[in-house]
Amino acid sequence: MATAIDPEAVWDLPVDVPDKWIENVDKKNSGNYWTRTAEIQTVQADGTPKSFFVKVIQNKVGKAMVSGEYESMKALHSTSPDLTPEPIAWGSFAQADHVYFFLCEFIDMTDDLPDVETSMKMLADLHKKSSSPNGQYGFHVPTLQGTIPQYTEWTASWVDFFTKSIKLVFENEERSQGIDEEVRYLEGEILSKVVPRLLRPLETGGRHITPRLIHGNIWDGNTSMNVSTDLPVFYDATCIHAHNEMDLAPIRPVRHRMGKEYVKAYFRDFPISPPEEDQDDRNALYCLRWDMNCSTLYRGNLRYRKICIEVMKNLTQKYPEGYEGWAKARGEEVAFR
Repeated sequence: MATAIDPEAVWDLPVDVPDKWIENVDKKNSGNYWTRTAEIQTVQADGTPKSFFVKVIQNKVGKAMVSGEYESMKALHSTSPDLTPEPIAWGSFAQADHVYFFLCEFIDMTDDLPDVETSMKMLADLHKKSSSPNGQYGFHVPTLQGTIPQYTEWTASWVDFFTKSIKLVFENEERSQGIDEEVRYLEGEILSKVVPRLLRPLETGGRHITPRLIHGNIWDGNTSMNVSTDLPVFYDATCIHAHNEMDLAPIRPVRHRMGKEYVKAYFRDFPISPPEEDQDDRNALYCLRWDMNCSTLYRGNLRYRKICIEVMKNLTQKYPEGYEGWAKARGEEVAFR
């Protein structure tokens, strides 16, 4: 690894980093298939030891990953500084300009899951305090789910934003895993019926939601407890301004150790969006986007595609009449915003 930082790197804070870093590279990649990580141990000018966390990845996808993570963590930290490590910089190495890094505060963490009540209260507070800079859904720079760019273009309507987002995920998954006619059919039904049925009611019939800053990647692999503060810590974010409930999607899969108790705790501090009876199916829809992206990332592994097929079958069978049928049955005017 090169030891010099490109002077054009984005520095937000003055940091005293010696020319020679004492590197402690995690040879096991911390379980991450795309990046390498290290603790940078330094001695400051006043003699105080100070550690930083660095994540390194190569090539163009690496640049997009670290710049998106930096902007995501910057947005989160400015809103909820006790919940996240402080981001410091992203850039390229001067001696290897195809190698990119993300640098942030080093936090000593436990191996425990975050405390249920405290973590979900802090997440709810983040969502309550945050707001979109222009009142729309999206983000000001591209952010990635793993190595895959997600949809971030500013969009006024949540149902329109999510439709474009999950459509992009469907297209990426097909390029990765190949064409499957059953999957294509089910995806068409999800886009034409299920998405409008579950998401348009959030913004019609006198109901309203507000774009909130979401972490976008909350699961047990990206959360822990801060040893020093005994508070939860969230990291490895891929932010967008979205419906706040979408932040709960990665908690849903049974393969993840955070479970329903976290969702229940969250809703004790942030009320369920009406129609409240749709919440669990909205969560399943949001999780479908997550699992389809997982399928994209692991080419040749059809495990996630099979999971998604079952979810799509359940949702399409439950909502064959789409939004229009639901609105008419309730006596609501069919609205398209």
